[in-house]
Amino acid sequence: MQLSTLPQDIKQYLIVTGNYWAFTLTDGALRMLVVLYFHQLGYNPLEIAMLFLFYEIFGVVTNLIGGWLGARIGLNRTMNIGLGLQIAALLMLVVPTHWLSVPYVMTVQALSGIAKDLNKMSAKSAIKAIVKSGEEGTLFKWVAILTGSKNALKGVGFFLGGLLLTLLGFTGAMWLMAIMLLLVWLFSLISLKSDLGKAKSKPKFSDVFSKSRAINILSAARLFLFAARDVWFVVALPVFLSQQFGWDHWWVGGFMATWVIGYGIVQSTTPRFISRDKFASTPSKVSGWALYLAAIPLLIAISLQAQLWTSLAVVVGLLLFGIVFAINSSLHSYLIVSLADSDGVSLDVGFYYMANAIGRLIGTVLSGWIFLEYGLAACLVVSSILLLLAGIISRRLPS
Repeated sequence: MQLSTLPQDIKQYLIVTGNYWAFTLTDGALRMLVVLYFHQLGYNPLEIAMLFLFYEIFGVVTNLIGGWLGARIGLNRTMNIGLGLQIAALLMLVVPTHWLSVPYVMTVQALSGIAKDLNKMSAKSAIKAIVKSGEEGTLFKWVAILTGSKNALKGVGFFLGGLLLTLLGFTGAMWLMAIMLLLVWLFSLISLKSDLGKAKSKPKFSDVFSKSRAINILSAARLFLFAARDVWFVVALPVFLSQQFGWDHWWVGGFMATWVIGYGIVQSTTPRFISRDKFASTPSKVSGWALYLAAIPLLIAISLQAQLWTSLAVVVGLLLFGIVFAINSSLHSYLIVSLADSDGVSLDVGFYYMANAIGRLIGTVLSGWIFLEYGLAACLVVSSILLLLAGIISRRLPS
């Protein structure tokens, strides 16, 4: 069946998803390229974490402003702006190596962070605008597919980053990704619906802070959930695998990619084995998944500290963490879209992903600092504490 013959809502969903997929590939590859390339250049873990500082800081601001902007000018425009900014960020890295100072790369990462969160907020909000009111089962399924497939492709991006660094080098990888994304951007400019997600009345900027109690609680839980992941996953784990296990770029990129791909697959299939009515709307169940997750990094940390089955603990523990974290993330992603106001949905979704970005920011900085000072086991203990907080906060969600 050709794209032109599909129903309008399905067609728009596929275009939004395709945009998100293409962007995610470059985002995952760029992150892995930066971590591995600058580790190769001799940067320590904290310095590498600082490269992503502006990426996360500007993600916080972008989600807040981007949600308001999407409600005013339409989600098609905010998505296309995000694609354009990512192309610019990739091209800014096509420079001689001696130009790649920490301030310069931080600036480029700031641009990439703005691009990523504009794209992500637009994609998640667009689902609410596309799915008909009251079709909660369809909403849960479509959000899960979008989120899960995105993370699976981010895993492919990690693998792609390690592969491209090996085959083409850092500059060659930037050129290839920029050209690929440019083609997607041109198609999106032509094909994406112009009034997607635009509010009936133009919201004031102050409206971004006017949230329901449920959205505030869910946003706070999301902050701690993603801080708990990134405190050991973003910087500490890739460097640990390289230093302690002696893995090269190919192995680190491949392993991280496999993890994220599996994580994405679990996210996509969550609606098949979790009933929305039985689990997603019950605070104790949402909280329970976070508390189950908290036990996993703690057990890995104990194994590392005791020096028992270190390699097995890290590999198997990471796989288990990915499965349970994927269920948590999938439930959260559905709940925010479901709870968001249909008129100007991006206002609520943007606020929620602002909290997500704050969590990533905290986790990224802590990942570099704690690993440098105390090692991976300490990062895992902090992760467990943050997950306990996420579980406790989630219990306050209204039924």
